[in-house]
Amino acid sequence: MSAAIVIIGAGQAGVQTAEALRSGGFAGSITLLGNEAYGPYHRPPLSKAWLAGEMDSAQLVMRAPEMLARKNIELRTHITVSAIDRAAKQVTLSDGSTLPYTGLVLATGATPRGLPLPGGDAQGVFALRSRDDASAIAERMALCIEKQLPVIVIGGGFIGLEVAATARKKGLSTTVLEAAPRLLGRVLAPVLSDWYADLHRSHGAALVLDARVAAIETDAHNTVTGVRMAHGQIYPAGLVVVGIGVAANDQLAQAAGLECERGIVVDACGRTSDPAIVAAGDCTARRLADGSLLRLESVQNATEQGKSAATALLGVEKPFTATPWFWSDQYDKKLQMAGLSMGADQWAVRGDMAAGSFSVYHFKGDKLLAVDCVNASKDHLLARKLLDAGVSPTLAQAGDLGVDLAGLLGR
Repeated sequence: MSAAIVIIGAGQAGVQTAEALRSGGFAGSITLLGNEAYGPYHRPPLSKAWLAGEMDSAQLVMRAPEMLARKNIELRTHITVSAIDRAAKQVTLSDGSTLPYTGLVLATGATPRGLPLPGGDAQGVFALRSRDDASAIAERMALCIEKQLPVIVIGGGFIGLEVAATARKKGLSTTVLEAAPRLLGRVLAPVLSDWYADLHRSHGAALVLDARVAAIETDAHNTVTGVRMAHGQIYPAGLVVVGIGVAANDQLAQAAGLECERGIVVDACGRTSDPAIVAAGDCTARRLADGSLLRLESVQNATEQGKSAATALLGVEKPFTATPWFWSDQYDKKLQMAGLSMGADQWAVRGDMAAGSFSVYHFKGDKLLAVDCVNASKDHLLARKLLDAGVSPTLAQAGDLGVDLAGLLGR
């Protein structure tokens, strides 16, 4: 069989892997399979500029089909894979046809967790993952504006808060219901969680922490009318957006007998338990040197894992070792995060929180773990350099604007 690589998933990770294969010298066929009707598009704007109506379809495109075709990458949209036959090295498609492969890439992404409560499937209740999701939410927001209906967001994570910020910018009455005692509690220091709570309240959003949602209230047509809490209070709603996390799309991999645990288990080069199959992006769980698993859901992770996976298929070792980074836009504030703050036991604030431009440095003991920057892009770039170099300022240095942290890199 001539060399043929099949890529399941036409998002960031899938496209990056395809292009890295070509730039790495792979001359065989590359088939990129997408389950949506559209070609590859950018997902981060969906909860922000696209939802707000500030971006058109052309701006959302990541790679036009003709651009992929020029690289001899065949894009097939609106098609799914029903099975992987590892012994025969072929995949079965939803139309019953099969595709042979010498190398297979799983870039299947993730799916938002549903709301496992009565009324969770009502009309007007949405999760946000795809372009169609965002368009449907935008259409419903327009109805809420017309009829002056409130918006309820269940989940105070990044997606939920970005949607809430967009709804408020449109003038919609918006309430965020968060089950935890603070916003973004898994990723932000308490001081920054509190700052974001104040930010949203200052823009007119209502926040309910320690919220216990019991059911979605509906009318006779199964259309949402409100959200009922465990203590009986009902928040009226014309739109409910659910942002309570995602689950890795690893069903195909599991059925094919690949190792999976909270995602498709891969090494630092994107290799799965089958040497002919790699995986990249939100569907993966990376096995670290200490045996633990790391799940990252970001554009950077999808991009870098795609590059590593491509080189692995080409027989080259190129582990993804760069400092992880993420971002979120809410109102006029850009949060840029570098590193992983889990396990931090002390923090230093650099800059003026009241002025809305500052950074929070996360430490575990004397070691710098991560830096979260709000409207401080230069600090973010410096933080990535410090973390990549393994250089830790002291807690006092991090909090002192008079200390030139960049100077630490020259030592």
